[in-house]
Amino acid sequence: MNVGIIISFIAMFFITYSLIQSLSTLIEAPAVSIVLPGVEMPGSTIYVPLGYGLISLATVLIVHEFSHGILSRVEKINIKSVGLLLFTILPGAFVEPDEEELVKSSRLSQLRVYAAGSMANIALAIVALLIFSAVGTYGIPNTFDENGIEIDRVVSDSPANGVLKEGMILESINNHTIKDSNDYMEVVETFVPGERVSIGTDQGIYNLTLSENPSNSSRGFVGVQAANHFEIKESVSSVFGDTIPWILFEISTLTQWIFILNLGVGLFNLLPVKPLDGGRMFEIVLSYKLKEETYKPITNAVSIVLATIIIFSLIYGFIG
Repeated sequence: MNVGIIISFIAMFFITYSLIQSLSTLIEAPAVSIVLPGVEMPGSTIYVPLGYGLISLATVLIVHEFSHGILSRVEKINIKSVGLLLFTILPGAFVEPDEEELVKSSRLSQLRVYAAGSMANIALAIVALLIFSAVGTYGIPNTFDENGIEIDRVVSDSPANGVLKEGMILESINNHTIKDSNDYMEVVETFVPGERVSIGTDQGIYNLTLSENPSNSSRGFVGVQAANHFEIKESVSSVFGDTIPWILFEISTLTQWIFILNLGVGLFNLLPVKPLDGGRMFEIVLSYKLKEETYKPITNAVSIVLATIIIFSLIYGFIG
């Protein structure tokens, strides 16, 4: 965790710089948004599926909180309470170190405890990324053959809603044959708002008028999430059947969201904003050289500035 402290401050600088830089692209794409599994949040550029999102969120909270607890015990700091929670359908976890003992411990001990949560999230994100890469690079290509593009999800209140359906295989767009993701992206990148397009699928031909892309008003928006359509290779099907091989996609999707949410939450928590762990670490480091009447106002000022950027980004995402 001594190494983790160094990594935490490097990550703190990176995420703080990225947040400030996001002001330049705020109008087109706010960098900060609320993400709730199974809910399409205004201003968010990603949609987290309910099942995968809940499991991934559980890993975020459990790994983060229990890592704080483990490091607290390593530093001989007592734990007042620990447990798992379930708010309706949202999982949670909590670890409550003895605050008085934590404050009385050495600065280095406090830094280790505060860094533990985000370091655990980032470490889990790396493990998930390795599994995701292995499945995508070796597992799926050796088990399946690609055969066209399939609609995974239709966005509500979009031109495709009520017209196209999940599971449809895209065969053509405006008479351009769609064989793979490259063909699909080449056509989609030419879309402009208001354009009338003809989409050919395995279930018929459908016409719709494009709207503005929520992330870029100059681009046309259909409102579907599409991915490669796969079929099990006969050599694999003869050994494992037609059901077991599809588990690879479940593993791939789950590890993808475990990576995204753990990395995102881990980095966000390192922002020098109190009461986040990053804010506490920032204040502790300043206390090495500055007096309390100096480092506390600095920490509060930085917290207010960054919190204002975050709040403004969230508000703009909802109303922009």
